[in-house]
Amino acid sequence: MDHRLSAEDRKKQLVKIGLMMLRDQPIHELSIDAIAAEAGISRGLLFHYFPSKRDYYLAVIAAAGRRLLRVTKPDERLAPEQQLREMLVQFVAFISRRRTAYISFVRGAAGGDDYAVEVYDETRAGLTKRVLTYLGTPEVADEPASREYLRVHAWLSYTEDLAIEWSGLPEADRPYTTDALIDHSLEALHLLRKL
Repeated sequence: MDHRLSAEDRKKQLVKIGLMMLRDQPIHELSIDAIAAEAGISRGLLFHYFPSKRDYYLAVIAAAGRRLLRVTKPDERLAPEQQLREMLVQFVAFISRRRTAYISFVRGAAGGDDYAVEVYDETRAGLTKRVLTYLGTPEVADEPASREYLRVHAWLSYTEDLAIEWSGLPEADRPYTTDALIDHSLEALHLLRKL
């Protein structure tokens, strides 16, 4: 049976395969040949949809950023403090489940590719704005130069790094349970806001 996908569906399929493969390897190690084989197409056809390897990788990075924002969005019916906690629970769980892919996402941005940096920055800004809204200060969500915005943005970096390092330890060696890590992160946020 010859099942031909529309161009848009094929692109989505290829990005989805890239996201799946990111679970086990950094983005710069993704094999275009393996991705094409998984999709049942030739390498040349993959380059019909994405002009270069970089274009493909950037599409996968953009999808990873959208996925992170989607999976960390809490139930809007919860109270703001509960929404903040739920977002953080999902954020830590996302990093733990997809540690290799997440590190690839962060380091892809750190590597300096302008588009990767832009995607990472947009994702971080989206998370920062959410936290500011949950804290009852949505008016500073669009003011990246405000002290409150900068504190929350920096706190997310702290929490992100803590979750990356924590999730890389064998479970028996972790100094926090997941709940204790969340509590610690929230306490750090509230302390930072008092400075």
